[in-house]
Amino acid sequence: MTEPDKLLLQPRDVRFDWSQLPMHWVPREPFATHVLNVLHLLLPEGERWFCRVFHHALPLVTDDRLAEDVRGFIGQEAMHAEAHQGVLAHLPAKGLDPDPFVAQVSWIFKRILGERPTLTVRAHQEYLIERLAMVAAIEHVTAFLGDWILNSPGLDRAEADPTMLDLLRWHGAEEVEHRCVAFDVMRHFDGRYLRRARAMVIAGPVLWIMWIKGAKFLLANDPELPRGTKATWRDYRRAVRKGLMPGPWRIARSMSRYFKPSYYPTQEGSTAQAVAYLAQSPAAQAAH
Repeated sequence: MTEPDKLLLQPRDVRFDWSQLPMHWVPREPFATHVLNVLHLLLPEGERWFCRVFHHALPLVTDDRLAEDVRGFIGQEAMHAEAHQGVLAHLPAKGLDPDPFVAQVSWIFKRILGERPTLTVRAHQEYLIERLAMVAAIEHVTAFLGDWILNSPGLDRAEADPTMLDLLRWHGAEEVEHRCVAFDVMRHFDGRYLRRARAMVIAGPVLWIMWIKGAKFLLANDPELPRGTKATWRDYRRAVRKGLMPGPWRIARSMSRYFKPSYYPTQEGSTAQAVAYLAQSPAAQAAH
């Protein structure tokens, strides 16, 4: 069944000013800052890849309402990529060049998961469906993160930079808002359980590894920290206790939900809460 509280998905032309953003936008918390900053390393290339895959799928979608959702999804994801790209563009001014790591991310999405023009028509169709299943798996993770960031008072208590917090919560709210689309598109082409489970078995660990590598890269290259600063599990446990990032059991429970045969994305987050935040988000309101 599709989500009962269906919305017309539309991109919001948001703008953010990063000129006053401190390197450690969670004050006195460089570890939490950089673990969350990994989003800026991964998302521009990743969400542009989402858009390319969905552009290929759109002409093949035979359900008019789903096609409308796909167009809204593409518009929102393109805006997400640009918003996070703005943070990346700001980092060199702070003395941190993200390009070496972003190049690795780009290689994954363009070379490993990119187009394969030499495939036969049938193989090309199969490859498209496999990538749609990967998008659905990753979108489950982003919906989980969106729900978490909307319910993360620890960041408010820590006096996180309000502009960055609005970026993350605006993005998180839209991820919750459109959390069903990738799953619906995948099922439109192939509703088999094995397909979606296999995609998560691949995408989940790769995303986890890239996140750890990204955090290590940022901490090691932060000019405001001792050269070669390393992340530790003690840092992570401390940040979780402070409510600055989701804990391991919460992550595990969310991932396990995706593997239930009865899973549907409405089990992750609240559309009403997402829409309520978008109605008060400074950036989203300024976009009207």
